[in-house]
Amino acid sequence: MKTLVLIAHPNLSTSRFNQTWKTALAKHDVTVHDLYASYADGKIDTQKEQDLLVQHDRIVFQFPLYWYSTPALLKQWQDEVLTYGFAYGSKGTYLQGKELMLAISAGSSEADYQADGRKGFTMTEVLRPLEMMTQLCSLTYAPPFIAYGANEATDEEVKQSSQEMLAHLLDN
Repeated sequence: MKTLVLIAHPNLSTSRFNQTWKTALAKHDVTVHDLYASYADGKIDTQKEQDLLVQHDRIVFQFPLYWYSTPALLKQWQDEVLTYGFAYGSKGTYLQGKELMLAISAGSSEADYQADGRKGFTMTEVLRPLEMMTQLCSLTYAPPFIAYGANEATDEEVKQSSQEMLAHLLDN
């Protein structure tokens, strides 16, 4: 399965989790595409991005959870790349049958993301818009990989999350 990992982190060089994951992914047979490095000016090459999507079977959005959503450039990417006639609509069948997986780092603990937790919502509820996007685009929504507690993780926990992320993304 050809895998495309779209990394969307506005400060990747300072991210312990996402930078470690990127380094680990680069050692495998996947296409790693850093959106902030490619589009620092915010001008997305829609045709290039659509071509990348067509060439891959699995699409992974890797990002830190920002305000209970994706970072701004990934949202912009969705708006500009997943267009009517390409990703959805009667002729928008280019993504049909492909898989979407999420690889997310979250600052808070897993216990916080429970109905009775500090956030008051589960991560499944928080990620519902992305799941709905996969439905509209006829993608298959794969179980996400989520690393909780990014704000307080030890170096060993970051390293362990990288191994777990690789197993989740590459073995599914």
